[in-house]
Amino acid sequence: MKRPEFLGLALAASLFATAALAAPRIIAAGASFPYPIYSKWFSEFKSEKGVEINYQSIGSGGGISLLTAGNVDFGASDRPLTDAEMGKMKSKPVIFATVLGAIVPIYNLAGVKQDLKFTGDALAGIYLGKITKWNDAALKAANPGVNLPNSDIVVVHRSDGSGTSFVFTDYLSKVSPEWKSKVGSNQSPNWPVEGMAAKGNEGVAGLVKQQPGSIGYVELNYAVQNKMAYGLMKNAAGKFLKADLPSVTAAGATAKTVPASITNAAAPDAYPISSFTYLLIPSKIDDAAKRTAITDFLKWMLVKGQSYNEGLDYAKLPPSIVASEQKLIADIH
Repeated sequence: MKRPEFLGLALAASLFATAALAAPRIIAAGASFPYPIYSKWFSEFKSEKGVEINYQSIGSGGGISLLTAGNVDFGASDRPLTDAEMGKMKSKPVIFATVLGAIVPIYNLAGVKQDLKFTGDALAGIYLGKITKWNDAALKAANPGVNLPNSDIVVVHRSDGSGTSFVFTDYLSKVSPEWKSKVGSNQSPNWPVEGMAAKGNEGVAGLVKQQPGSIGYVELNYAVQNKMAYGLMKNAAGKFLKADLPSVTAAGATAKTVPASITNAAAPDAYPISSFTYLLIPSKIDDAAKRTAITDFLKWMLVKGQSYNEGLDYAKLPPSIVASEQKLIADIH
């Protein structure tokens, strides 16, 4: 007859094995734009549900590639997929908007204490290589009274295929006909100015922080967390706005469905370089335990997860989008 302590150990081992089977490890990868909030979500979800989601911030292009190859359980992107990309995937993904964020122009300009103002034309001019000095007339006109130096502008951009670059160039394409004709909207643009390049939002933020006279573009949270100067943008209504939750929310409210481009939104108080970001979930998931874990996460993300957004400088999804996406979960089988 087995002793009680052995029975207890056997029972504990059985329960541990059952728990392990019930909580699969999920692998995901993609956009760096939402990485701060995703890290928070995945940590909280693991604490509550015991499910580990290992997410790699490698850029939207990398996430789409790994999902296409079947090397991750789901991907993440700041841009919608093209029909051609959808056609290459074994299982057509269901696209879920997760949060709203803002892309801001960050800069490293010694001696300038005021927050600089940028128009879309000036920002396009910098990245087209037409505006090369900080005291260019276009920048001085938007910043009266600011002592801008006669120094070179060092242009910084992403080195990897990036949804952040897609959103940034989508905005520039809407405000600059020259940008639209010469470069267009692209996750891996053919940059007119070679400048300096870094991987991920974190890489661009780090490079601009180190390089005097530089300008770059990152998701708002990266500028805030790195305590970096970032500029106000002139919106479609002619207002100069510094990105914040109300102005990003105003841009998001213009979307009727997702995916949707909300750059240069017409709302009077909308920050102009705002964007949704998305999870790309395969519609067919053969592993029942993973399917349950992923759909449970989506339900959690759309309700409790949204409560963490504003603490990390992301805006909540509009209620109408939450309601429609809750119905979309049923498309995963």
